[in-house]
Parts: sequence; structure tokens; C-alpha cells
Amino acid sequence: MPISRRQLNRTTLRRQFLLERARLPLPEVVHRVLALQAQEPASPYLALSNRVEDFDPRGLDKAFAEGALVKASLMRITLHAVSVDDYPLLHAAMRPSLRASRLNDRRFKESGLTITQVDDHEPALLAGSTEARTGAQMTDSLRAPFGDLAKNAWWAYRTYAALHHAPTGWPWSFGLRPSFMAAPMALPVDAHEASIDHLVHRYLASFGPATVADIAQFTLLSRGVARAALDRLGNIATCLEGPDGEELHDIAGLEVAADVPAPPRLLPMWESILLAYADRSRVIPPNYRPLVIRRNGDVLPTLLVDGYVAGVWRPRDGIIEATAFERLAEASWAELATEAAELVRLLSVRDPAAYSRFGRSWAELPSAEVRTLPG
Repeated sequence: MPISRRQLNRTTLRRQFLLERARLPLPEVVHRVLALQAQEPASPYLALSNRVEDFDPRGLDKAFAEGALVKASLMRITLHAVSVDDYPLLHAAMRPSLRASRLNDRRFKESGLTITQVDDHEPALLAGSTEARTGAQMTDSLRAPFGDLAKNAWWAYRTYAALHHAPTGWPWSFGLRPSFMAAPMALPVDAHEASIDHLVHRYLASFGPATVADIAQFTLLSRGVARAALDRLGNIATCLEGPDGEELHDIAGLEVAADVPAPPRLLPMWESILLAYADRSRVIPPNYRPLVIRRNGDVLPTLLVDGYVAGVWRPRDGIIEATAFERLAEASWAELATEAAELVRLLSVRDPAAYSRFGRSWAELPSAEVRTLPG
């Protein structure tokens, strides 16, 4: 029997701890959901506040400070927070894509640098980056080998070399001007195939069941590479039938969720579940997708009602302004207000104006209702 669309939605929510908040250590939660989008410093904190019972942001501060969780450029050439134990394999899987995004770019090709030059110096860069350094300090360290092209070399290295963002402190562990340090461990080039298998396995466990196109969307691996990884997984993976007869892949033994009630959530910018699939109707109604995922790449903070995006939210003057794209039941508003009260408490001690620099996006949004929460 085919899996229904709502079952797919509920399975994603369950595996991402959005049906029921987890009572697990924060590094374990991040490991289980694979990765948290981290372009905006507040987002990993708000993502976990939606996923962890009695979330304490100080626990996440500690996990970043002690290196149990790390922030780095990974899937889709964007910043993610991941378990330090997952980082080496995830980086090895993504390194070719990260590297190609820079070394095949016109800006690198026209700079005068050669691939041989940056390859030859990369081990020295990592060996000299055992302590945190700002981007300016990294650039200065490259002046001896690269001279006036040091900025060009750093522009490439900062994306694909085995570097973490180093915590810089309050309020969200990382600021908009990052510091960097070498990863404690990186895998050799010949680990690439095994690392891809690991990534595909972990993706399915965290976001499955999913199509080959979904795997490719999340990882930026080609569909052929994703299919080959599924073949190598053998009996670890299984095939299921989707709602339109499409072939879905999952990890054998993992359950597909029943169509159960889904609690409301106030999800952060660049929430992972909104970006994890080629077919984003699993979570975003198609007519809302261009409202939430903007042309410039921004992904707005969203209201999740009955498991689906129903609007957006933003902090304003100590409250949450919620814009619904459809009329919501009063019971849904009441539940959203409860969620908003917790969110306001978190923002009040960290950054009440989080995401404020993206406010221009709201001027273009339609609305069926706008309410202030938790009021």
C-alpha cells in the first residue's frame, strides 16, 4: 500500500523531533537530526528550542565551546551545525562539491591563482590553524605564499578546507564575523565513497523515506552518485511506494509514522525540513513556497500548523508578530501563543531583535491574519 502524503509529513516531523520534543543530550539530538542550518547564528538555538524539552540555551553554548558540536560549511555549500563525530565523514562527502564551488568559479579562475598552488599550501594552512583566527588573520597568514592574492586564496579555503567556525561568544556562540580553526580530524581523499554512503544512510534515517531527487537536493550529490550509494547500502536500505507511485528509499526497520495530530511550532530561519526535499510540498503547500523561500535565498521563520507551513513570524518589541497566510482556528492560535511565550523568553535573554535585518521581506507578504503572540 502506498504511503500517504500525511504519513510522509508526520514521519519527517517525528524523526526531526517536531512531533514530540526529545529528552536527550543536545549533541545526541543534533546527531539524530543529522544537521541544523546555521547561516544565521540564532537558528540552531531556535531549531533546538522546537525539538528539545526544557531547552536551555546554555547547554548549546557549552556544546559549541567544548567542541561537541561544530559549525562549518557542509551540505549545499551552506553553514550547518553538526556533531563533531559526524563532521569528518560529512566533510569528506561534501568536499568535492565545496571545492568545485570555489575552484571552478570565475572569480578564482581569473584571480591568477592555480589549483596546484592552493593544493600545495593547504596542509600548511591547516597545520597553522590549531587556534582560532579571524578571517583577516587567516588572510595575513597567506601573504607569504600568495602575496597580493592572499584574499583570493582565503576566499577558496574558507569554504572547502577542513575548518570549523570557532565560537566567539554571546549571544549565539557565533557572530556574523566568524573566526576559524582547523578541524581536529579530517579524512583522506580515498574515504570519499565511504563518506557518501554514510551521508546517504544518515539522511534517510533523519529525513526519510525520500526519493533519489530528495537525497540529491539535500546533499548536492548528483542523482547518479546517490543511486550508487543506495546500491552499496544493500539490505540496509529498503524501497517503499510513495503517494504518486514514486520509489521512496528508507533505512530498513525504521517505522513510517501514522497520521497523528501535529503540534504547532515556530521554526527558525533556514529550517532544515523546509530545505531537505526536492518535493517541498511534504511540509510547504506549493502556493506558499515562494512566500517562504525568497528569490534571494532567504528562508523565513515559519509557523507550522498541523504539520505544514501556514505563515511566518518575526520578533517585534518584545512579542512575536505572526502572519498567517490562511485563516487559522482559534485553538491553533492558542497553541501558537503557548509556543511563542517560550520563544519570547529565550529571545529576551539572548537577542530580542533576532532576524530584524531581514524585515524588508515582510513588506511583500500577503496575510489572512496578523496577530501578536503570546498576547
